[in-house]
Amino acid sequence: MITSQLAPEIELAGPEPVIAPVTLSNRISSVDILRGCALLGILVLNIQDFGDVSMAHDVPLGSSISIFSGRHPHLDFVALLISWLFFEGKMRALFSMLFGAGVILLTRRAEQRDKEAADIYTRRNMWLMLIGLLHGCLIWSGDILFDYGFEGLLFLYPLRRLNAKTLLWSGSLLSLFIAPIGITIFIGTAPEYLLHHQVAQVMHRQQDGKPLDSAQRETLTQWSALLKSKTPDPIAIKKEVEEHRNQTYLAGVAERSQIELWSEFARIRLGSVLDCVPAMLLGMGLMKIGFFSLELETTAYIWTALIGFAISLPLYTAGILRVYASRLYFYNIDAWLFGPYYITREAGSLAIAATVLLLIRAEFFKPAQRALAAVGRTAFSNYLLTSIICQFIFVWGPYPLFGRLEYFQLFFVTFSVWVFNLVFSSVWLRSFAYGPFEWLWRSLTYWRPQAMRLPPAS
Repeated sequence: MITSQLAPEIELAGPEPVIAPVTLSNRISSVDILRGCALLGILVLNIQDFGDVSMAHDVPLGSSISIFSGRHPHLDFVALLISWLFFEGKMRALFSMLFGAGVILLTRRAEQRDKEAADIYTRRNMWLMLIGLLHGCLIWSGDILFDYGFEGLLFLYPLRRLNAKTLLWSGSLLSLFIAPIGITIFIGTAPEYLLHHQVAQVMHRQQDGKPLDSAQRETLTQWSALLKSKTPDPIAIKKEVEEHRNQTYLAGVAERSQIELWSEFARIRLGSVLDCVPAMLLGMGLMKIGFFSLELETTAYIWTALIGFAISLPLYTAGILRVYASRLYFYNIDAWLFGPYYITREAGSLAIAATVLLLIRAEFFKPAQRALAAVGRTAFSNYLLTSIICQFIFVWGPYPLFGRLEYFQLFFVTFSVWVFNLVFSSVWLRSFAYGPFEWLWRSLTYWRPQAMRLPPAS
């Protein structure tokens, strides 16, 4: 059995081993289901980028319709709370873990039977990078496929032979220490924390009636400028909304290409490495100990779920309450939500994965499991098709919804796309062995067209 729905399998053709894609009988259904959950869950966060201004991503600060001035502020709050407790970062981390797990299964099986494994792995990831680059330029600027292919080549292949304990410790330490420090420096919040502390001292001095020197007055000036930059500007928001609604497709391609290929190329790649590689290493280690393939004792999954939720849920519940009470004050967002981000993200991701695996082991609601497994088997196609659908709904269509929906209403679009993913995947796989883009990727990887249709007896 194999973990990644995108990973090749080695089949026997006559007396010689031949590299070929994974067969249906060799799949691990639990991994397909987990991947389906992660693929659907990622849209809960991406929908904010598809449907509203850039400042509103992750937290609806500066959204077109403020969550405090809209007609349903309580629904917005519930949507924000659910998003951060169960989806923010966690689905991306889970998807990254499964990508790392797939690397272990792909390389382990291939290297046992054929010396061309490195060639197949390299071509697979090079094509993934190219498809991701085309996706980012032609469809949506939030692509992650390029980064996965790049990180798979640069980091995962060289590290695949490390033992499970080393991979798990490395991934954990990177997640808990290196990633938070790197991201804090990367997004520029470290100077903001320092400036906030300095301003508090200056204001305390003012309250005591003590005079301020030039350096302290400069601190207040810098803080005033920072507050202005973090305060939503209604004119700028309206301008961004109009630009998105009226932008031609070719103009959008030019803008996205400038971001993907030039102005933001290095920054985006660095941020992705800091964010994804630790989770990928964890996934590689978890695959080696049999976590994703349900090889551990039931108690291991129960304790993983309990400990993970005990860490993530209280921290983020307190954080969201504090942030909402301060009317989305930017400093509270940084300190209460993004400060403990990677502690809660990894703990929450593992808790969610363990819970899903427990439900699979209990054979709970098997029709839903089959539908999620179908989404997982066609995750590549669903990822790309979701971008096309959302861009049509919010930007390309005859009545673009960009900037027109309240925060909680974006989730209605998410649910609708989920229905498409579930129905499309289940119906498609009744007749075909792969999703359409999976077939294209495999055919390019092996330099020959793959058999697409299932035999009548399947």
